Amino acid sequence: MRVFWAKSYEGATMADLSEAMGINRSSIYAAFGDKENLFRRAVERYRAGPMSFVRAALAQPTLREVIVALLQNSADFFGTPGNPNGCLSITGAIACGTESESAKALVIEWRTQGEAALRKRAQQAQRDGDLDKSINPVEFAQYISMLLAGLAVQAVNGATRSEMKRSVEMALRFMDV
Repeated sequence: MRVFWAKSYEGATMADLSEAMGINRSSIYAAFGDKENLFRRAVERYRAGPMSFVRAALAQPTLREVIVALLQNSADFFGTPGNPNGCLSITGAIACGTESESAKALVIEWRTQGEAALRKRAQQAQRDGDLDKSINPVEFAQYISMLLAGLAVQAVNGATRSEMKRSVEMALRFMDV
């Protein structure tokens, strides 16, 4: 997971993966079939492990608490020393050659699912009276997704946790939720 996170799907070589896992190439193929299946498993592990804070954030009682938790936890996570910079959903396969389209499609689907979950939560907030009726939940979810992706890109660019936290505070100041 960390190799793909740090080097991307295309950048991670079988030698890198073999070294990180402590097994030879033939064992990787025997256990996972191919690099693409290994990447799929790494994405699943990343979502269930390091990114599990997203599910917890979406369960917060108010939409403002959801957004605060998503943005602050993302800044904390992306700024954790020792982690590769950014987010696997962004760095893993955002730009790939034609032979890696399935890896790219996998992370696009993952980001789309995340935005759909956020849209659903915003729609619930609107039904509960927690989000103004004049705000389009689809556009709201796209906006928050853009902020999250922006934090991940800033982390890749070398932004520190405190710099990202200040950006989150700025975004929250201007958000009427």
